[in-house]
Amino acid sequence: MQVLAATGIPAAPEAATRFLQFVNASPTPFHAVHNAALRLESAGFKKIREKDDWEANLQAGGRYYFTRNQSSLLAFTVPRKWRPGSGVSIVGTHVDSPNLRIRPISKRSASGYLQVGIETYGGGIWHSWFDRDLSIAGRVVISESGSTYSPRLIKIDRPLLRIPTLAIHLERGAADNFKFNTETEFTPILGLLASDLNAPTDKVQSGGNNQQTASNIQNNHHSVLLSLLAEELNVKPDEIHDFELHLYDTQPSVLGGLNNEFIFSPRMDNLVSSFAAVEALSESASSGLFPLEGNLNCIALFNHEEIGSVSTSGAESSLIPSLLQRLSPSPALFAQSIAKSLLISADMGHAVHPNYSSKHEDNHKPRMNGGIVIKTNAKQRYATDAIGTFLVKKLLEKQGGKVQEYEVRNDMACGSTVGPMLSKLGLRTVDVGCGMLSMHSIRETAGSHDVQHSIDLFTSFFEGFAGLQAQLTVD
Repeated sequence: MQVLAATGIPAAPEAATRFLQFVNASPTPFHAVHNAALRLESAGFKKIREKDDWEANLQAGGRYYFTRNQSSLLAFTVPRKWRPGSGVSIVGTHVDSPNLRIRPISKRSASGYLQVGIETYGGGIWHSWFDRDLSIAGRVVISESGSTYSPRLIKIDRPLLRIPTLAIHLERGAADNFKFNTETEFTPILGLLASDLNAPTDKVQSGGNNQQTASNIQNNHHSVLLSLLAEELNVKPDEIHDFELHLYDTQPSVLGGLNNEFIFSPRMDNLVSSFAAVEALSESASSGLFPLEGNLNCIALFNHEEIGSVSTSGAESSLIPSLLQRLSPSPALFAQSIAKSLLISADMGHAVHPNYSSKHEDNHKPRMNGGIVIKTNAKQRYATDAIGTFLVKKLLEKQGGKVQEYEVRNDMACGSTVGPMLSKLGLRTVDVGCGMLSMHSIRETAGSHDVQHSIDLFTSFFEGFAGLQAQLTVD
């Protein structure tokens, strides 16, 4: 372990340091997909579009990626001796996390405060969002040259909003029994009403006309909010026609612990797995070590896992089936491809909590930095079976990696992943992850060495699965 001589503190794991840059730049799925695409392009990947006839132009040894709705991404490499009917080695992750999103009509005020109406997304630990320095990120639809429209990403880097807790003096039992209504007691404050006195009016700002067209949102939001967005995007407020805006914590992600063994960060469920997948595919492609024949190597970064994956960019969409069908267009070739494929469904897992160790089954207590966690559930909330477990363990052996096992207690409900959804296609699937604490909090905790553990597994998968599969026969 490298140690910094001046402080005696171990140096930060290099992969974890790169992850911090990625997660700090990716407050929304749109930003995560954008930053993943930039990394792939730096490794020589070429962007293709679903609407084009790209399969007719695939080249042996090629590297390709495409996005859907700016919020999901598929990337793959083509072996030099690839042919239709070959399988696909897929690492599937998701880029969404529980958060707060600004409503289509967000203008609210109370007791002299400007407020912003929000909706909860996913199963967040919502009390962790109180008293945090929040800002806004997402995408905004703007008009350009008066006749064309485009979505632009936005990330405002300074604190704008806060959800203040009620002082303990005003509710004496709050410290021991903190409960709140997410509709009436969870609305962020943006500023004071006095700050709006000299702002532009909330009329349509093209000539001051009160009549609002269907695509004009000026009356739906505080004018100061729209002016702020417009200034950030260098457009006029009435050139903003719609948006999808998320709240995020402006406190940067950092390494922590006595020996830099922790990462303190939002959105590690599941940007750790997504970052590792992108890095592994990029590094494998650049090294030239991926197999000359056999499976394509592929990563799939999905949206909307936290709310069930039922969207055009989620795991239950046509993304993976469409890819497989375009690569192997006849029914026979498609069936052969499915039979030769393997999906590693990668999502963060629950590390044992020192204050709540009874929440884990006695023999299934994964630790942070303890290596890859294989997640199993007899009810198939995870899609792992013995074959998948065997394959992952053999792949880890090649990297000298460790493996941990996780099964939920019989008296507790089990979460799920994109794995069971995609296994419906007939894809052999195994669910894995890395242990973490405070999952779904605004500030989660994970192991800094587990970023590299994930990269190592995925790299071994991309470089070694073809040979391993040839040694295994399962009818």
